Amino acid sequence: MVCRFYKVVDGCQMSRIFKIKKIVSSRRSTGHKFKETVTGLRSTSHKSKTRKSSVSFLVVTCDLGLLYFGKNMPSILDTRKRPVRDLRISVTDKCNFRCPYCMPAEIFGESYAFLPREEILTFEEITRLTRLFVAHGVNKIRITGGEPLLRRDLEALIAQIAAIEGVDDLTLTTNGYLLADKAQGLKDAGLHRLTVSLDAIDDATFNIMSGRTHGADRTLAGIAAAEAVGFAPIKINAVVQRGVNDHMIVDLARHFHGAGHILRFIEFMDVGNRNNWKMEQVVSAAEIIERIHAVLPLEAIEPNYRGEVARRYRYVDGGGEIGLIASVTQPFCGDCTRARLSTDGKIYTCLFASEGHDLRDLMRSGASDEAVNKRIAEIWTTREDRYSEVRFDHTPEARKVEMYQIGG
Repeated sequence: MVCRFYKVVDGCQMSRIFKIKKIVSSRRSTGHKFKETVTGLRSTSHKSKTRKSSVSFLVVTCDLGLLYFGKNMPSILDTRKRPVRDLRISVTDKCNFRCPYCMPAEIFGESYAFLPREEILTFEEITRLTRLFVAHGVNKIRITGGEPLLRRDLEALIAQIAAIEGVDDLTLTTNGYLLADKAQGLKDAGLHRLTVSLDAIDDATFNIMSGRTHGADRTLAGIAAAEAVGFAPIKINAVVQRGVNDHMIVDLARHFHGAGHILRFIEFMDVGNRNNWKMEQVVSAAEIIERIHAVLPLEAIEPNYRGEVARRYRYVDGGGEIGLIASVTQPFCGDCTRARLSTDGKIYTCLFASEGHDLRDLMRSGASDEAVNKRIAEIWTTREDRYSEVRFDHTPEARKVEMYQIGG
């Protein structure tokens, strides 16, 4: 029997694998108490580059199930016994790119009507909901968009969320275009980590994938500026679409090899209803690994924590690591612990959901924290989502929320 113990420290996950000789459980009035006999230890810890911090909580998994100990113990589980651990917050539905897989320019033109200000959650409303989700077990917050750096005074929101006890990992996903000017302010506000979307490094392909004409230089400059102020490692996300940018897979790998950042390739997904997704345009994670391995040999490594979406590989020569997010060919619904808060205050329990659950109007009607907490619990405990496991059972006409409304 193998158990995995995960300690989470300020957003840096360190895992140790213990071989357990036996586990004796006895039911108590307060739950289960477990007694273990450890017969061996193999450490796969990863040194943290973040500041020192006390351990926030301990998570234990074994083949008897998923066990949690310590702070932020989940009080709610969905119908598939998945807790809520991650909250992704979309702070704007606007974006300065027109990526064809998310906001194609022919639909989202200059006259497109985005949400009016009064329908968008205020910083105070976002902070309140974050605090309530943390009480239900959430410890990781990701700020998304649209493009989140377009939201005015975003640093103020970052500071408010960073001050919430129990938020152990506060991160943000951006296209990087405004990052060079924003990096220091985000760091000062308390942001822990950054993810930058970058689908190509040559200007011609970058322009196709971004729907713009300015090339990759500003995004690359944003990554450099973020590293200079202390964001490291930075995760670099690249969506791969066959016949569009898949010829750049190895070039991207070479560019970030040895740079200290983590390049992650994402299979082209059928998010929303407007990106003309076709299965033949998907480059599988297995094929991506095969292409890179032929040039820069790779080996698989253990996940940092249960539910991590990216399958991890490291370069044999010590040049760092890459990740593969394979929602299409290797679904990970069974471990999904993510809730998504849309710009207008709806909770979505899946990236591919068709309907959200309105919390904005509930709050604005004067509902107490207790009432909002009760509604959050009702939403999560009835969650059944596993879209990627049954993707091809859905009809093409099935409506889904657009990614720019809830982030990736």
